Amino acid sequence: MQRIYLALVVAMTAALSACADSTPSHHHGAPPQDPPDYHGVPTDDRPPMMIDAPSPAK
Repeated sequence: MQRIYLALVVAMTAALSACADSTPSHHHGAPPQDPPDYHGVPTDDRPPMMIDAPSPAK
């Protein structure tokens, strides 16, 4: 019975230690800045939305 409890304690310790993060969170502070060589070139590589042609006037 003690082996089961020991296994549960080890499993819970491993599961909880996986949640720990020693690196600081980057959610606080100044927003990211553009690099110095950025000259307003769009970086959006998604294709433009297709717009349906309007129906002809009657």
